[in-house]
Amino acid sequence: MQAEGRLLQARTNDYVVLLKPRVMLLVVFTAVVGLVIAPGHMNPMLAVLAVLCIAVGGGASGALNMWYDADIDALMKRTRRRPIPAGLITREQCLTFGLVLSSLSVLIMGIFINWLAAALLAFTIFFYAVIYTMWLKRATPHNIVIGGAAGAFPPMIGWSASAGTVNLESIVLFLIIFLWTPPHFWALSLFTKMDYETAGIPMMPNVLGEKSTRTQIMAYAIIMTVVGIFPCCMGFASAGYGVSSIVLGVIFIIYSRRLQCAQSRVKIAFAAKKLFYFSLFYLTALFAVLLIESLVTRLLVSRWLW
Repeated sequence: MQAEGRLLQARTNDYVVLLKPRVMLLVVFTAVVGLVIAPGHMNPMLAVLAVLCIAVGGGASGALNMWYDADIDALMKRTRRRPIPAGLITREQCLTFGLVLSSLSVLIMGIFINWLAAALLAFTIFFYAVIYTMWLKRATPHNIVIGGAAGAFPPMIGWSASAGTVNLESIVLFLIIFLWTPPHFWALSLFTKMDYETAGIPMMPNVLGEKSTRTQIMAYAIIMTVVGIFPCCMGFASAGYGVSSIVLGVIFIIYSRRLQCAQSRVKIAFAAKKLFYFSLFYLTALFAVLLIESLVTRLLVSRWLW
């Protein structure tokens, strides 16, 4: 019985890995921010259900990605221990798992929340699994630039779940993540270049070279920093957010500049790792400020009305 219990736990853990939980956490967080800062009030139980649907849909995208990329995952050090290349789950099981979760998440979102949010969720899953994974990833060094849209939709889905519409504010949230994605993943590709080369994936450093990649990271960092200020300029974030976004953006630019100026292989890899990890902090901190501001504002308004 104990052996069967351990086997069941191991099997469950393998399916959890298919959902790419670390990636899903950031996806869910940005979706929560979009949902909370959207105008209007949403029933708390429905809000939780909407976030759960987004989480399941995001996880389903990850599973479909692992199903299709099982061949190249087996070639890369970073991914060869994933459940399919490790022989823990078959490709057929992974595909079934991903399709079932995709269908359930979209259907439940449509029935209980609204069909606009469901349509956006369905399109996001399709975009990541088909447009990015099956086409762009292996076809062009601009895979991350275009494919990054998939990771930028969650706050828009959260917004539409709450407000029932998509407006300019939600598009700005989309743009922030869309512009953040290339420098984030290009920084990763600079210190995992050999992995992508072995798998035959045309990442920017492998195709156009490291110098061009570092220059483009710098350009994106500047544009992203400017767009990051838009919520303050448009009035759906405070001056405190504006200052925070500028400070975080300047630090991002400094890390990008250090990467651009690095000369040796060791220094480039070191600078790329620092930028990669800071980029995670940047996006998390930026959206956390938006979330905290919105929650504090709602609390103050509710107390004033009471």
